[in-house]
Amino acid sequence: MANFASTADLGDKTVSFEELAPGLYAYTAEGDPNSGAIVGPDGVTVIDAQATPAMAAEVQARIASVTDRKVNRIILSHYHAVRVLGASGYPAQEIICSDITRDLIVERGQADMDSEIGRFPRLFRGRESIPGLTWPSLTFHGRMSLWLGAREAQIIQIGRAHTMGDTIVWLPKEKVLFAGDTVEFGAAPYCGDAHFTDWPATLHRLRELGAEKMVPGRGRALVTRADVEQGLADTDAFTSTLFGIVRDGVAKGRGLRDIYRAAMDAMTPRFGTWAIFNHCMPFNVSRAFDEASGIDRPRIWTAARDREMWEALEG
Repeated sequence: MANFASTADLGDKTVSFEELAPGLYAYTAEGDPNSGAIVGPDGVTVIDAQATPAMAAEVQARIASVTDRKVNRIILSHYHAVRVLGASGYPAQEIICSDITRDLIVERGQADMDSEIGRFPRLFRGRESIPGLTWPSLTFHGRMSLWLGAREAQIIQIGRAHTMGDTIVWLPKEKVLFAGDTVEFGAAPYCGDAHFTDWPATLHRLRELGAEKMVPGRGRALVTRADVEQGLADTDAFTSTLFGIVRDGVAKGRGLRDIYRAAMDAMTPRFGTWAIFNHCMPFNVSRAFDEASGIDRPRIWTAARDREMWEALEG
């Protein structure tokens, strides 16, 4: 049985619920997956639902501390189980995601659910409350505007990065960005389903928005332009450094395990203290190896593939 690095990660994290602008909130938890909330005139929109209905209840408790309006809408930044499986725990009438994200749920949602729960059990507290996969009620292609009274929230399929269906939520008037896992802060990006070649251009498009505040996928809320730029630059540095090492190794004909050790040796001094670094790196290097070898579409992770990969690289 593979002993993933995350199986030793058992400590609860301190949750913060911070108002970034009137009615705009960041739910963050020391490197665990973040959520966002937008209080509108008819209810609350949540960005990323958390991993289980039980964990969704924790988000709703924080929302209830600032408004008596209920969650009536969920936006999914991508398809990963840790972001979406809590959706049934909200009274939401509408679940929105990109058309590509829905296609990925069809193709690999069940495999991803089984895989993620096995990898990182602490992030699926109350998993017995999950009724099954989360399905959107509304999909879009490219972008759409959600009007919450006079407030516009732009839902944008920003480009391939963390997944091929990555979606961000941008409040242009308030200059607040909910970035999903296209950006992390103080946490290693998970790149097991990534598109490394495209990620820098996606970050460039995010930078061009001119956000003054940002909720990354993991890490604390970024509340100044300098914070936002650091989040963008750090994510770029991590993903570009990793892919550069792997691409060079593949070009030289080196094997996956050899490249993995080289990547760990090179990246640990700079990035090794980031949250979930040890957990992510075997998955990250495996995907980077595939992409550098010409495999554009990420292979589906299954519980069996997870174990085989981990034992090959860390066993």
